[in-house]
Amino acid sequence: MRKRVYIAYTGGTIGMQKADRGYKPVPGYLQKMMSALPELKRSVMPRYDIREYTPLLDSSNMTPDDWLKIADDIATRYDSYDGFVVLHGTDTMAYTSSALPFMLQGIQKPVIITGAQIPLCEVRNDARENLITAILIAANFAIPEVCLCFGSKLLRGNRAVKVDAEGFDAFDSPNFPALGTVGIEIKINWERVKSPSKKARTVAVKPMRESRVAVLRLFPGIPADIVNNVLKSPLKGLVLETYGIGNGPEDTALLNAFKAATDRGVVIVNCTQCFKGSVNMEDYATGTALAGTGVISGYDMTVEAALAKMAYLFSRNLSPEAIKENMEIDLQGELSKPAGE
Repeated sequence: MRKRVYIAYTGGTIGMQKADRGYKPVPGYLQKMMSALPELKRSVMPRYDIREYTPLLDSSNMTPDDWLKIADDIATRYDSYDGFVVLHGTDTMAYTSSALPFMLQGIQKPVIITGAQIPLCEVRNDARENLITAILIAANFAIPEVCLCFGSKLLRGNRAVKVDAEGFDAFDSPNFPALGTVGIEIKINWERVKSPSKKARTVAVKPMRESRVAVLRLFPGIPADIVNNVLKSPLKGLVLETYGIGNGPEDTALLNAFKAATDRGVVIVNCTQCFKGSVNMEDYATGTALAGTGVISGYDMTVEAALAKMAYLFSRNLSPEAIKENMEIDLQGELSKPAGE
């Protein structure tokens, strides 16, 4: 009996059509292109159903409400399919792949997010391979996770970042090994895949309604008054992108701004600006100074994962103290702590 895969088509380059002013999504066009692909009709391929979202979105327009729409869509159809594919634009794909693991809890089936740098309508494209590979993985590999599949890699969703605006291997996972590789064969590194939850019997959707969180990247000479303005109400949480292993300037006015914010309940999480590595605020005075203001470590979380996690925790109406505690705990495979911590 052939497997069944559900495809949620949210928009993005993969299904766009060329127009006078560049590529744009056209309703019904992707389904027409897919119906003409002989590969999808082969007996080795699963049956699939595709739902086209309205409106189709360039992923630059994606919001947390759209994440919830995707999560609800999958949860509603969860019992009817063996796996799920989300077709998505690449620009904010890492944000969606970071948010869905927190929103879709208890999944025992693969949810594979993919897209393309060149649309399926072009003779030379990466859309075809990404689409076929994602469908095959969703149907044939019992991976109980939200994953991002792109180019030659299958990545844990909340560990992925976009690293190339033009290349076909556009995504990477700087602080966690790939869950699988796509070459002559599709090889899954099962020792890295999360074990299925023994407690969960149904999929639970956790809405992410809190949007009063933000990201601030430090730079040399950043003015304290700008930071103070960012930290003003209604802000509840901030992902602070720092230098190296979590360092920032020992500027008294700047440190006072962070301290005043954390004292009134703003949660500030320290993530490194570096592509790879983990925050450790104990090695340098510039790091311990931040820790002294109440800023907490984001360890090796990506900025996308830290932001999504923070929004998820605030949406649960937890106290700032409980949110700080949970931000430093691995909830959905999004962070690793150094040994001994």
